[in-house]
Amino acid sequence: MKSAGNMKEIMAKNLKLLLDRRGLSQTDMARDLNIPETTVSNWMKASTYPRIDKIQLVADYFDVRRSGLTEEKPTNLIEVSQKTVIIPILGHIACGDPILVEANFENYRRVLEEGLPTGELFYLQAKGDSMFPTIPDGSMVLIRHQNDVESGEIAVVTFNGNTEATLKRVKKQDDIIMLIPDNPKHIPIIVTQDKQVRIIGKVVRSEQDF
Repeated sequence: MKSAGNMKEIMAKNLKLLLDRRGLSQTDMARDLNIPETTVSNWMKASTYPRIDKIQLVADYFDVRRSGLTEEKPTNLIEVSQKTVIIPILGHIACGDPILVEANFENYRRVLEEGLPTGELFYLQAKGDSMFPTIPDGSMVLIRHQNDVESGEIAVVTFNGNTEATLKRVKKQDDIIMLIPDNPKHIPIIVTQDKQVRIIGKVVRSEQDF
């Protein structure tokens, strides 16, 4: 028979695995499910165990059975869904709203549904080496549409009234936003409020076809 402590640890381990597979943070899950982030944090630290209704809510969120959260499974076995979905590739950033409309899509990419995060998703193809080695030139970058990210996360950002767009790591400090390249050969872009910064989406993962 499982002890209460062991059940909490199994739940925490399975939650982390599911979040990692989908490229989500515990903040993302807390926001999407309208659950206090402290509650999710306690689950992740194996400090508390969710009620049965919350277990079902989380299971539905990840599209798994409750046992996928509550039961321990061999770490070398990964269930893979063969269901696929079509995700648009955003060909360019247009001026004005809305940006994510069909006229701006240049193609579509079919990917396995397993492991995809929730929300409105699209792809961009990375141009240049400013985010190398994290995101090599030519990579297909999966992005979740959202208007804010945590400091330090990589995002698609437009500024100067949507006339300029870039893929950079966002650092926030007071009223200044710094767009930081991972490649030290490039210099950061410092943007103030008068340049109308707009976060288009959070980078979920980078894929290479070569």
